[in-house]
Amino acid sequence: MKTLETLIILQARMSSSRLPNKVLMPILGKPMLAHQIARLAKIKTPNKLIIATSKQKSDDAIATLCKQLNISCFRGSLDDVLARYYHAAIEHNNDKKIKNIVRLTGDCPLIDSDIIDNVIELFLTTKVDYCSNCVPATFPDGLDVEIFSLAALEKAYLLANKPSEREHVTPFIRNNPALFTTNNYSHTLDLSHYRWTVDEAIDFELVKQIYQALYEKNPSFKLNDIVQLI
Repeated sequence: MKTLETLIILQARMSSSRLPNKVLMPILGKPMLAHQIARLAKIKTPNKLIIATSKQKSDDAIATLCKQLNISCFRGSLDDVLARYYHAAIEHNNDKKIKNIVRLTGDCPLIDSDIIDNVIELFLTTKVDYCSNCVPATFPDGLDVEIFSLAALEKAYLLANKPSEREHVTPFIRNNPALFTTNNYSHTLDLSHYRWTVDEAIDFELVKQIYQALYEKNPSFKLNDIVQLI
């Protein structure tokens, strides 16, 4: 059995200012977050998945869903998401085997497991501190993947002090090339003009229509299936 060196942390909260409760809004009778979790189950790289939410009462519903789906849930700071990631990683590293952290966000229900595997592979083969597919972006907004070493996360947690660095987890790593080595996984075609993340009601409507068109024939529909549909 392969050692589980990769921890996937999916951050989610109910208190979105533009579209409150969006992560649990229903698509084909299931919460949006449940669909995203199902898509992450297709990742081939051995991993452990946890949902990182806040201690706010409004996020009790996310913890309840995790319990129903038998998915680990960590609850931490609402605004200091960098601290939430760090403490989630430490709490789930009892056997000291976790070396890499994948960061995903709960507003990306079209996330593609193949792309995640490819970003992880590039990270591992090039032995950098941080790798993503969004600096610069060539994939649709909503298919973002970031992976970084646990050591890089700890260094960012200890040194980052700007509010933007604490809220968005990885800016400190990306903005300090003297401290961290980085790489980027790019698509052959620039598809960054597509917007598939869910921030507002119009975004949710698009995602819902994509699911309605593709899910029944193939619940694991991929990037190319969506591009073809659009």
